[in-house]
Amino acid sequence: MDLVTLWFWLVALTFTLYFFLEGFDFGVDILRPLLARTEAEERALTGTIGPFWDGNEVWVIAAAGIMFSTFPSWYGAVFSGMYPVFVLILLALLLRGVSFEYRNQVNHQRWRDVWDWMSFGGSLVPAFLWGVVMAKMIEGLPVDQDERVVGGLGTVFTPFSLVGGSATLLLFMLHGANFLLLRLHVDSVLHQRARTAALRWGALATVATVGFVVMGYVTEGLFANFGILPWLFPIAAFATLASIWLALSLRRDALAFTMSGLTIVFATVTVFLALYTRGNVLPSTLNPQWSLTLGGTAAQHYTLVLMTWVGAIFLPLIIGYQAWNYHVFRERVRPHEGGLDQGY
Repeated sequence: MDLVTLWFWLVALTFTLYFFLEGFDFGVDILRPLLARTEAEERALTGTIGPFWDGNEVWVIAAAGIMFSTFPSWYGAVFSGMYPVFVLILLALLLRGVSFEYRNQVNHQRWRDVWDWMSFGGSLVPAFLWGVVMAKMIEGLPVDQDERVVGGLGTVFTPFSLVGGSATLLLFMLHGANFLLLRLHVDSVLHQRARTAALRWGALATVATVGFVVMGYVTEGLFANFGILPWLFPIAAFATLASIWLALSLRRDALAFTMSGLTIVFATVTVFLALYTRGNVLPSTLNPQWSLTLGGTAAQHYTLVLMTWVGAIFLPLIIGYQAWNYHVFRERVRPHEGGLDQGY
């Protein structure tokens, strides 16, 4: 494997880890107003993700940093072409982080309610917009012959990208509900509400995901260049998505969470496989000949070599730290104690 291919799949890896980990963070925060009835339940739900959310966001920083250093032209076209979208994502993530810190600084219910809704919006917006971004990398942007993206928001928000945003939003809600089944005590009413939410939003997530795939196949040629091996990933995504129903019915909560996580993993890999197999990391909707290719957007060989040494040192450290963090905070949360000792 050459370094260009290696770093393309490392970009895919960082995005995949980000969607897997931050996906349940987003899902829990979006579901929180629908599940919590009391202040203790609000704190319990926030406490399930309290030790993890900031560490999970490391992966989006890693993904952006890797794209910038190894595929600068690809990074420039995507981030400049969808600049307002990324500004909204960044502001939402900042608002979400601030809400976690400020929520309990004033002992007043209206104050807490404001920050709860800020946190809800700070999760809802990026959960939807990341699906828009992934869909546009498949659909393409109006890239001209100078590798510049022209056009406004009308070229970003298309029927296909809106369906993609709905699919990621609902998948993250399903993933978050399954995460709550692992983090909440099984004898709590919140646990039962989380199971109901998993079944309800899982049904909608299935419809949205199938709609996105069908639409991508019909209008965007999503699987046009797939061989036998790449087809295993979208097939696996459908299999794991369908198996969530069986796991929830059998009350196999760990299996349900694993399957929702694998659905996100296989779906994300499918998107990057579509880019890799056709050789265009960003198609041009103006002229196919102006599409950005994998080799054409890569950095110089020396930069890729340097980044390989940096990645070999720091990526295992980040993964190891996060694994330790999840091990330390593995205990389930009860509604009367969630987040009280952690300030959430």
